[in-house]
Amino acid sequence: MRTVSDFSPLYRSSIGFDRVFNALEAASRLDPAGSSWPHYDILKTGDNEYRIVMAVAGFGPDDLTIMHEPNVLLVSGQKASEDSREYLHHGIAERGFQRRFGLADHVQVVAASLENGLLTIDLRHELPEALKPRRIQIATGQETPKSDVRQIEAKKTAA
Repeated sequence: MRTVSDFSPLYRSSIGFDRVFNALEAASRLDPAGSSWPHYDILKTGDNEYRIVMAVAGFGPDDLTIMHEPNVLLVSGQKASEDSREYLHHGIAERGFQRRFGLADHVQVVAASLENGLLTIDLRHELPEALKPRRIQIATGQETPKSDVRQIEAKKTAA
């Protein structure tokens, strides 16, 4: 049995985390039975590198679409209908699908490949230089650098 979490107390004391709470609420509402196909793995292949491997037997490169939007990776597949075949048993699921993956800020798709019925998508989390931690030099005594402070003009008043 699945319980629904209430994140409203966290909204009152947290600023800027609303997207995280919305993602957690959306994840708790997912239908586990309807979202199990196609099967996939998510691997961590390095400190900032990830790989998604999806089992897409029967789909070719022209049947698959990978869209990278801000904070979302959308993988969809649509097989062209082949009604001329007569199956005695049809066990390979070739129905269309759409799978969404939530991505953190600054996660980029590096490459995608299809081999032996497995779609592999490589991702990398690259933090821009401006957001990386940097060490601030501490000046001492007369080494204090002169700041480039601009004086705002003010009206001169006679004393």
